[in-house]
Amino acid sequence: MPSGSPLADAALIALAGAGFGFSLIVAIGAQNAFVLRQGLRREHIAVVILICAASDAVLISVGVGGLGSLLQLAPWLLTVMRVVGAGFLLVYGALAARRALRPAVLSTDASGARASTLAVAGTALALTWLNPHVYLDTIVLLGSVAATHGADRWWFGAGAALASVVWFTGLGLGARLLRPVFARPGAWRVLDALVAAVMLTIAATLLLGLATG
Repeated sequence: MPSGSPLADAALIALAGAGFGFSLIVAIGAQNAFVLRQGLRREHIAVVILICAASDAVLISVGVGGLGSLLQLAPWLLTVMRVVGAGFLLVYGALAARRALRPAVLSTDASGARASTLAVAGTALALTWLNPHVYLDTIVLLGSVAATHGADRWWFGAGAALASVVWFTGLGLGARLLRPVFARPGAWRVLDALVAAVMLTIAATLLLGLATG
């Protein structure tokens, strides 16, 4: 319900966008699992947060701008993304499972062997841009809801983008609070087992969706 003040109305719409954005992003997924793991390792976490938040901002802008219809006009794009994304998640999930099952590999990984900035950035980009659910959530779903606000839809998008920044920053930097727990190698095995389960489950749902779609 309009408050009578354009600025107040814009703030309320932005707040609604932030709430909607949080509802989409907080769910456990491949991207969140990766951010958490990098935060625990304190490994290029600023790069990971920047990539994830900036990618969301771009995708949200595309959705708010009304380009979500492209995915509806060219459904084959989602099919391609499903295949490529599922393949990537299967490989990443298998590597996580390997770390969980082989203490020698786990020991090296948890004790300080660091991946390069390029490798970490590449993984963050892949987990974001090769996940078709990201396009459905940001471009199609969020874009559709934003469109209901007419000319104020950009305030809704801005709120959603801000929620993304807050979430990834809190998840990545807040992970250090769990460092005492992960001082034990066994905790890393559990984390990698969970990461593997998340990645492989998402990959399976993508392939099943392709088979039944």
